[in-house]
Amino acid sequence: MAVILVVFVLIAIRRIGRIHFKIWQVMTGAALFLVLSRQISVKDALLSINLDVIVFLIGMFIIGEAMRESGYLYHLSYLIFRRAKNPSSLLLLVILVSGFLSALLMNDTVAVVGTPLMVYLARKHKMDPKALLLALAFGVTIGSVTSPIGNPQNLLIALGSQMKGPFVVFAEYLFIPTVLNMIATYFILRIFYRGSFTNGALEHSMDIKMDEKLSGISKISMIVLLVLVATRIIGTFFGREILKLSYISIVAALPVILFSEKRLKILRSMDWATIVFFASMFVTMQAVWNCGFFQKYVSFMNFSSIPQILLVSVGVSQFISNVPFVALFLTFFKNASNVILCALAAGSTIAGNLTILGAASNVIIVQNAEKEDVHLTFMEFFRVGILVTAVNVLIYWLYLLVF
Repeated sequence: MAVILVVFVLIAIRRIGRIHFKIWQVMTGAALFLVLSRQISVKDALLSINLDVIVFLIGMFIIGEAMRESGYLYHLSYLIFRRAKNPSSLLLLVILVSGFLSALLMNDTVAVVGTPLMVYLARKHKMDPKALLLALAFGVTIGSVTSPIGNPQNLLIALGSQMKGPFVVFAEYLFIPTVLNMIATYFILRIFYRGSFTNGALEHSMDIKMDEKLSGISKISMIVLLVLVATRIIGTFFGREILKLSYISIVAALPVILFSEKRLKILRSMDWATIVFFASMFVTMQAVWNCGFFQKYVSFMNFSSIPQILLVSVGVSQFISNVPFVALFLTFFKNASNVILCALAAGSTIAGNLTILGAASNVIIVQNAEKEDVHLTFMEFFRVGILVTAVNVLIYWLYLLVF
């Protein structure tokens, strides 16, 4: 438990004296300390690393980097965001589009592709890039709530419970409050970053030259990705997981690996630091899980009310991550009602809006933004995230009370 507190502090301050720390360095240091101090064995540490997640991220990073390198990413940006007439409408469009896409493609996927795009749009239109990065972070987190494939914890709830027709259930209980939360988040960001939202009109243009060959390969990868995701969605309607996410991302990345002459450049440019962060996070969280601290207290709690489920989900997910928390909760409530399960999905997911460590997609965004020389600190995220999370909890609570 003490190690987790140290991790939070170091990520919050990012420095000791003249020594500056990156997020991945802090988490890797924590994992190494836990292994060297024998609080987790080397064997357990290696087994704790979720290879499906690691492989999924590698595949998505390859696709995302190929789209950026080819210019195809910016071409898509022009097609999608040219409808934004001013900075305010651009902000709203970022939240809505990222939210909708995360419900279909999973939040981490949208975070990978969207981060360099947000920095590009901010610089092109002379806006504060942190405003658009936060819009992306909150958008993908909130949007993923409404779908059983929007994030790993939702998928776990859909497959690990007695829920019938998860797509229909999630839409019935969570679609309307999710849309309301995205709109509310838009107004909150307008308040915190009001200097970026003047009434000036935006001028849209496609001013980046595309690499036609790599762009074509990137387009093929995206088509393969969408087809495989659609196949996975169809499978969930029949209660089966046809394709693992790791298989989807790697198969979709194969055109880039096999046919692009820039494959080595793309691999070198990938965000390997984030891969190291995730591997280290799995080790650290497994060590915390093994100590039994949270299991002891959660097992005695009475999850009989929606507010309690939402608040405990948001709080505990900050320390042991939302997926382990959901796994723990389901051991007590496998036969829970749909409204209880949807409250769990909402609470454990919007936990990501409170701190950088609350969601894997946040870490992806922050790490990738640093590659573009944009530094979003723990406190900059938290000062906005605490209000966004409070509003999110309130809206989901009030809406779910109806049921």
